[in-house]
Amino acid sequence: MGEMRDRFWELPLHRLSKAEWEALCDGCGQCCLHKVEDEDSGEIFMTNVACKLLDLRTGQCSDYKNRRAHVPDCIRLTPKSVRQLGWLPETCAYRRRGEDRPLPEWHYLLTGDRQSVHDAKASVAGRAISETVAGPLHHHIIWPEGMMPMEIIEDED
Repeated sequence: MGEMRDRFWELPLHRLSKAEWEALCDGCGQCCLHKVEDEDSGEIFMTNVACKLLDLRTGQCSDYKNRRAHVPDCIRLTPKSVRQLGWLPETCAYRRRGEDRPLPEWHYLLTGDRQSVHDAKASVAGRAISETVAGPLHHHIIWPEGMMPMEIIEDED
């Protein structure tokens, strides 16, 4: 995977090598969930619907290297984009480091255990549905606590 420096995750994102950048990912799979944007407010709502390439048992992309060939609009995270993507979860290592915050205590780079993201319930593994079977996204919105779902009126033909 390439040489990685000791405690590289404490460096600014723009100083990371490609291997270090890739290793920063905790494997939660949250960035692989579809989002719904409110047309009026521009607010982004998460869903529990995962990209067709996401392995729902592990929270990992099943074809990461070739993902853009299968999913052309797959989001590519960069040091610049992580500062602009407000929907990235608070736990995301890219977001946290982009905001000069430390990794979450359960991150595998700190614990040495890739299972820790799942144990901390920060992963979508076992909690998402594939887009291949989900149906309409608005049926799968994860509403923020205290927010009632708006009634969605579907067109009748």
